[in-house]
Amino acid sequence: CFCFSRPTPVIRWIKEGGELPTNRTFFENFKKTLKIIDVSEADSGNYKCMARNMLGSAHHVISVTVKAAPYWITAPRNLVLSPGEDGTLICRANGNPKPNISWLANGVPI
Repeated sequence: CFCFSRPTPVIRWIKEGGELPTNRTFFENFKKTLKIIDVSEADSGNYKCMARNMLGSAHHVISVTVKAAPYWITAPRNLVLSPGEDGTLICRANGNPKPNISWLANGVPI
């Protein structure tokens, strides 16, 4: 968030519709840089930097999207059944973008 003015402005950051991540937010370069560590999908959103001095204010909105490779919510488990028994296989995954789940039996789509 680089804003040039005289007198030097005070910089402030907010996350629209929420709060800045607690204990993972740091400021650098006289608050011109917002740094978030250990980013999660919940950190996606619009961040606003505001610069203010006695003569006025300005702001800029930065859209942040956190992408995530597919990961297991509930990983499939091996199932051992006897003839005539019923079995249920569960596969729950998430990511951003949301992954497609496909089922195959011996390499053939079912």
